[in-house]
Amino acid sequence: MLPYRIVVVGASAGGTQPLLELAAALPADFSGSICVVTHMPAHTPSRLPDILSNAGPLHATHPEDGEPLRPGRIYCAPTDRHLLVEDHHLAVKQGPKENRHRPAIDTLFRSAAYSHGPNVIGVVLSGMLDDGTSGLWTIKHFGGTAVVQDPRDAEFDSMPLSALNQVNVDHTVRARDLATLLTRLVGEPVPNAGEVNVPDDERRRVEIEVSIARRDSAFRKGIMDFGKVTPQTCPECGGVLVQIKEGGFTRYRCHTGHAYTGDTLLASVTEHVEETLWRAMRTLEEATMLLENTGTELEESGNARLAREYARQARQVEARTRAIFDAITPNETLSAQRLKQHAEQDGDEST
Repeated sequence: MLPYRIVVVGASAGGTQPLLELAAALPADFSGSICVVTHMPAHTPSRLPDILSNAGPLHATHPEDGEPLRPGRIYCAPTDRHLLVEDHHLAVKQGPKENRHRPAIDTLFRSAAYSHGPNVIGVVLSGMLDDGTSGLWTIKHFGGTAVVQDPRDAEFDSMPLSALNQVNVDHTVRARDLATLLTRLVGEPVPNAGEVNVPDDERRRVEIEVSIARRDSAFRKGIMDFGKVTPQTCPECGGVLVQIKEGGFTRYRCHTGHAYTGDTLLASVTEHVEETLWRAMRTLEEATMLLENTGTELEESGNARLAREYARQARQVEARTRAIFDAITPNETLSAQRLKQHAEQDGDEST
């Protein structure tokens, strides 16, 4: 075990300001290492290390693959790469996306928990959906400490609320108080040291999931043995999904390695519905154009009877196209937060 604590932080929408407040308030002699994952588009360069370095006394960087961990540093996941904690160093890998993201929060949290157990402090900040919940649960399961931004203090409360609902969280804190809390925690003795007993099959499953993030083959590593095969398919690649139980919630991972929480999978599937409808509409419009063009050519060549049949079929296909277009408009991407809003609205209307 390292002689200092490792703090892993996950943030998404609305998470930059809490990170700035954290960096600004940390002391120059902060004794732990801090690893940060924020969700970002793959095509957008990340300036987060410069922003955090300028905000406070600790130096922030994008680490290189294999770079040693050092106390008093902030390590930010680079664009389109997972950041993993492995023993005394960091790994930067382009493994399969998790929760539609690379880098993913759960991937960082899970790797830190597996490598350093009770020595890890996990922090979930503002964000949409629920990336970070599974990883924070794993940190607690391996004896670490769980910290969540107070949902009332978060710009987007979905990630903090999900973590609070699914994980036995140790501390709920406002962003402006986070640095004080972390400074105190890294200076205290490691809790649960030597007392954590993770079942062998659970430890093996987490080991495999960490290796998948390093780009090891999920199928050859045996991920299919750690859950129930489902009728759902992966929105990323169409692969078979297995159902993985963690505490009171369920996750999914496909045999090629992509992973989802139930909420993220629901959002992905309902987004895919709209994409599928647009493709169907495009295909029908192409059929309409082909029928109309061929009918025109037949009319010009003197075959009026066959030309009329082509025109009739074109009108029928066009009517089906309009029906699909009408089905696209009311489609919406669903999530736990969206369904909760619907339920609250239904409740208000019934009173």
